[in-house]
Amino acid sequence: MAIKKKQKPVVNAVICAACGECAETCPRCAISIQCGVSATLDDNRCAGCGACAAACPASAIRMEEA
Repeated sequence: MAIKKKQKPVVNAVICAACGECAETCPRCAISIQCGVSATLDDNRCAGCGACAAACPASAIRMEEA
């Protein structure tokens, strides 16, 4: 049985349009939009589920091993 490693989202601020789709989708309210510029992540709240990456219309969020 393979052990699944925890993943965390990484936001590419250059691509992020600060639309808020990721923040609205996150079940743990771990993402916020800062100053209308880019999404930021609260590592303490994030479960690594990937909902934010799936919701991002600009593909500005990718999941990486934590």
